[in-house]
Amino acid sequence: MKHFAPYSIILCLVVTMLCCCSTPQNTARTRWWQAFNTRYNVYYNGSMAYIDGALEREKSNKDNFTEMLPLYTIGNKTSRGLGQAGFEKAIEKCEKAIKLHSIRRHPVWDKDRKKTAEDIEWLNRKEYNPFMWKVWLLMGRAQFHEGKFEDAISTFAYMSRLYATQPAIYQRAQAWLAKSYIEAGWQYEAEDVLRNMQRDSIYWTAKKEWDYTYADYFIHIGDYHKAIPYLQRVISHEMRRIQKAREWFLLGQLFNETGQKAEAYKAFQHVVRLNPPYDLAFNARIAMTEVVDGKPKQLIAKLRHMASSDNNKEYLDQVYYAIGNLFLSQNDTLHAIGAYEKGSELSTRNGIEKGVLLLKLGDLYWQRNKFGDAKRCYDVAIGLLDKDRKDYQQLAERQQVLEQLVPYTDAVELQDSLQLLAKMSEYDRNVAIDRVILALKHKEKKAQNDVSSIANAGEMTAQNPTNATFNTPTSADNNNQQATWYFYNPMTVARGKEMFQRRWGKRDNIDNWQRINKTVVALPTNDTADSLEQRNETPQKVNDPASDPHQREYYLRQIPLTSAQLAASNKVLADGLFHSGIIFKDQLDNLNLSEKALLRLIQHYPNFAHIDEAFYHLYLLYARRNDFTHAEEYLTRLRRECPKSQWTALLNDPYYQENARFGKHIEDSLYAASYTAFNESRYHEVLANAQLSAKRFPKGANRDKFLFLSALSKLNDGDAKGCLQDLNTLLSTHPESRLGEMAGMIINGVKAGKTLHGAKFDMTNVWKRRSEVLNDSDSIQSVKFNTERNVGFVYMLVYHPDSVNEHQLLFALAKYNFTSYLVRNFDIQIEDAQGMHRIMVKGFQNYDEALQYARQLHRQQSIMQLTKRARPFIISEQNMELLGRQYSYDDYSLFYQKHFAPLRISTLQLLTEPVPSTIKAPEKPQTAEEIDRELDRIIQQDKDVYPIDTVITPAVKGQNAGQGQPQKQPTKPEKPHKPTPVKKPATPVKPVKPLDLDDEYYDLDGF
Repeated sequence: MKHFAPYSIILCLVVTMLCCCSTPQNTARTRWWQAFNTRYNVYYNGSMAYIDGALEREKSNKDNFTEMLPLYTIGNKTSRGLGQAGFEKAIEKCEKAIKLHSIRRHPVWDKDRKKTAEDIEWLNRKEYNPFMWKVWLLMGRAQFHEGKFEDAISTFAYMSRLYATQPAIYQRAQAWLAKSYIEAGWQYEAEDVLRNMQRDSIYWTAKKEWDYTYADYFIHIGDYHKAIPYLQRVISHEMRRIQKAREWFLLGQLFNETGQKAEAYKAFQHVVRLNPPYDLAFNARIAMTEVVDGKPKQLIAKLRHMASSDNNKEYLDQVYYAIGNLFLSQNDTLHAIGAYEKGSELSTRNGIEKGVLLLKLGDLYWQRNKFGDAKRCYDVAIGLLDKDRKDYQQLAERQQVLEQLVPYTDAVELQDSLQLLAKMSEYDRNVAIDRVILALKHKEKKAQNDVSSIANAGEMTAQNPTNATFNTPTSADNNNQQATWYFYNPMTVARGKEMFQRRWGKRDNIDNWQRINKTVVALPTNDTADSLEQRNETPQKVNDPASDPHQREYYLRQIPLTSAQLAASNKVLADGLFHSGIIFKDQLDNLNLSEKALLRLIQHYPNFAHIDEAFYHLYLLYARRNDFTHAEEYLTRLRRECPKSQWTALLNDPYYQENARFGKHIEDSLYAASYTAFNESRYHEVLANAQLSAKRFPKGANRDKFLFLSALSKLNDGDAKGCLQDLNTLLSTHPESRLGEMAGMIINGVKAGKTLHGAKFDMTNVWKRRSEVLNDSDSIQSVKFNTERNVGFVYMLVYHPDSVNEHQLLFALAKYNFTSYLVRNFDIQIEDAQGMHRIMVKGFQNYDEALQYARQLHRQQSIMQLTKRARPFIISEQNMELLGRQYSYDDYSLFYQKHFAPLRISTLQLLTEPVPSTIKAPEKPQTAEEIDRELDRIIQQDKDVYPIDTVITPAVKGQNAGQGQPQKQPTKPEKPHKPTPVKKPATPVKPVKPLDLDDEYYDLDGF
């Protein structure tokens, strides 16, 4: 026993010291111990996890070199998921360190001792663990690099308030706060931080962070001249080789944008010298050819030499894109198109680089009015480019217009070519056909020699621009399928889409796509008969020479050699001219092409079925040009040749000029008045307005709504037959209307034997809306709301998208959660549900926690001002899945009032740190009720603890509501301790010696 005595004494001393160094105390020993424990325990593990995440992102990051590189790799959307596990672990460790080792209690001060300025600053601090600022900074940086910018903003904003008296730490937090605002796209808030920092001199230890911040800011706003000096300082600070190479590349891009070609060339040279990954070095060499002063022929030869290297096989699209740009700079559009086409054909990556190339190629075809080729490029490019590109909206609009235009322009070109062949002699015709067959065989042979190449180049060679005379099918399907999966083969996908649209038309990518309206009985079509005929084709027909594209008969069958075939060809031709002329005028605003198409139509096909509408559009075309002489000419022809046309009646309408100018606003006002009258049961007024709409606005944007209101008004007047007639008219004339689904439900109900009867109906009452109203199956009826309280709960605000400032509310909630609940990490999500938006706060373990959160939140007057038009709900995750489907919001409100509102909840602060307890362990296990009573007794003894009310009460004006933070606990008076005064920082001059690793302001550099 004598041997164990010294160890027992030592053990007792250690235990005593640990007890004295507990978090609630603030002495020199506790500060040293908490800092030591923070640094070499949780912070160390968190920093190692952070470094692992940073290294993983650095290694796997893929930049888009066709655009300006972001300063931080988090700016690449495709890289945001990289290193996520490491960053999340770092955040978790930081939260743990804050919870366990934060010292908020003020030290005991000797009242007889005079306070200096340093003493006052030290006593006014809100955090006394000298190492804790690094924990906050690490957590914010991890959130920043994980892409959770709102969380990072909350962290750095709170850190700025926490260390407001310490400029070295405060300015670092402000720099990271500004960067978080910048990356989140909150430019106004970032400028506010920058403006405030310009009033004060930057502390020398924060100089590095502010160089990064200013460089990032000026790059984002496009002020490249101001960004260059800051980026040069950033490069001098950078410690990571790959990141430094990225920054040199970015500097070269900035020099190039500002016209400093020589400096850009030097910057790209620095990239290559750093021996970065191959794709970065390759793109630097490509960029050097674009900025170097030299003859284009020499540069093109150098690029062709790069294309011949085996190391660059994966980058041929970029090489030929650069070659095409050089040709284009010399105004050699023909060779530029050839280079772009070859780059697309040889591309193997199907990435952003190919998308940029095809976008440039499509723009050239668009400018040359080759819309078929432009569509071919745009169709592929739109799937490869990011939607956040500045030119993406224009690309999407053009691609959508070309979807409608190209079938008509291609039909016109095809029929013109076929009719030209029909006029040739038989010998010349056969020579032309043999030339097409020879080209087809050559293409098939090339495909057999290199299957992988044809698979990737299929979408660019599906149409032969030099021999586009016939509808020649592309072969080598089997080879393509062996080379790549079906959906990776653009050629096969394009042909499949064409066949699908030929049979089914356009369909959205949704369930039950066969139906335009899923609640309406399908209209009779000939698709079934056509499909049966195709199934009954005999093998002899498949082997027929007329079906073989390698035989002349295949092409001769398409040529209109007989009068009947010529008439059918003219009909297709006239239809293509008519529709393309309207699209040129209305959607492309290309009046010249529209005039050309429509004039050819009325001159060559005067018996066209829609000649009256052609006259009408020519009248509008010349009126838009202010060529009233020609406009009046076609108005006269319309009245003379088509007196009974609807377009004649439209132009003869005395209100035509008024409708043309203000018709949309008049119709909107008329519908608004009709809807108000309907809600007030003035059905005769609704019917009168519906008749006026049919007379003055038969093609109006609200015509489907007028039909629906008219049907319901007739139903309330007892005219069930008239109601069904209007609903059927709605379905036949507006099959894509959103009201068609509701009209189909009513019609199907009548066909099922149900009886119509009048009732009040409010289409805007979203609180009573549910989707599965017609399904009365037992399985749905058996699904009920769950009354379980000890499951995951959600606090939810539901609102109309235009009624709430969503971004401001999101920031206010994130700020409140972070500053009020330090030990909990709530998740905030926004989703669109049936036209309404729901902002949800998740992470509650049970109903009691969610209700406590709601009561505390509802005391925040600033947040309540933002949510005046929102409706709050406390709901379990299981019950939330039923909202809008089996049950409406009103249904859940009734359920909540009955089952949850009467419940009593725990009086403990479930969302904050637990109150320290000195209860001895009982001899036998206590029950849950006994534990709850004992904790209640302790809470009542602590007068500093703010109790949670059981009733939600509004905040009193001017009163600071409870924030949910743990309050200070009463402690026994300590022995007066003289704190070590903080030395005032010297003038902001960076010392020559490196920072000491044990210094309070030393930070984790390089990452």
